[in-house]
Amino acid sequence: MSIYLDNAATTPIAPEVIDVMLPILKENFGNPSSSHSFGRNAKALLENARRTIAKTINCSSAEIIFTSGGTEADNMAIRCAVEQLGVKHIITSKIEHHAVLHTVEYLQKQFDVEVSYVECDDKGNTQLAHLEKLLQKNEKTLVTLMHANNEIGTYLPIKQVGELCKQYNALFHSDSVQTIGHIPIDIATFYCDFLTCAAHKLHGPKGVGFLYANKRNRIQAFIQGGAQERGLRSGTENTASIVGMAKAIEMANEALEVKINLVWGLKKYMMESLLNKIPGILFNGETTLEQSLYTVLNCSFPSSKNDGMLLFSLDLKGIACSGGSACTSGANTGSHVLKELKVDTQRQAIRFSFSRYTTKEEIDFTVNYLAELFAE
Repeated sequence: MSIYLDNAATTPIAPEVIDVMLPILKENFGNPSSSHSFGRNAKALLENARRTIAKTINCSSAEIIFTSGGTEADNMAIRCAVEQLGVKHIITSKIEHHAVLHTVEYLQKQFDVEVSYVECDDKGNTQLAHLEKLLQKNEKTLVTLMHANNEIGTYLPIKQVGELCKQYNALFHSDSVQTIGHIPIDIATFYCDFLTCAAHKLHGPKGVGFLYANKRNRIQAFIQGGAQERGLRSGTENTASIVGMAKAIEMANEALEVKINLVWGLKKYMMESLLNKIPGILFNGETTLEQSLYTVLNCSFPSSKNDGMLLFSLDLKGIACSGGSACTSGANTGSHVLKELKVDTQRQAIRFSFSRYTTKEEIDFTVNYLAELFAE
């Protein structure tokens, strides 16, 4: 039996997404920048996809820039803010994804940018009073905080953060890779300069994403070499994957409340089952529907003779999950998020993450196997 509970790392591509991509790969192979009919057909597909995505998050299609994924989009937002928009001060947190943290560290070294880290509580909640204190410095500032933490699921109060940024004339970037397509997002309802998306987190193809860049900020090309994406991102666009991403986002937002309730029910059921069958288990981060992603559950297991082998044992049983961010799973360094939150490092931490394709039977199988391991 194969069970996939690592959807925060990547999701299986939806069959409907494959169906819209295949004809493009076979027939609509034209370069969108070419002026002949092959190119015009590809360009039309590209712009239709852009309009679909813009409509979904309620922004102008001119504010959508296609990228190779969330990491490039994060880099583009943060680097353009410093290199083009005059940012001298970056506020972030120590529990951000490395696509943000490593970029910030690079800019700190190369451009002598001042970096401040906003405090978080032991559940990963951003401390708004401390954020406001940091914003009171008289410098051009970028705030970069993820919409929902990819390891523990805790939400950022994005509207309140946006209001603080607006009040203090700061730029605001939010890595929304884990939230676009999973919760309703309406750009018109909160203040934000940049949002980022990766298609493979919502049942779309890998290697494609987008940056939402508010039109009030005039940015220039991040990658040089051509006039694609209105001169903002050089390189021939991946038409088939972009169309696939638009289809995935469109599908994700259809009957979204139904999907939320379905997957939240599975997460809640797994929490209750684990508490019942494994005494002493703890959950990291917030766990309520209002305060955390319904797709992510981070568990700290009690000490046992299986310490250090838990992920391996689950994998042998056909259960896929994660000890932290998939981007660092090959390096045995532990989770920087859990370390920052001072989670007990003597406990094995596992992240289970769900999708609309997850079943109750898969949860039962996983919980029962875990119960067997901890009964030994």
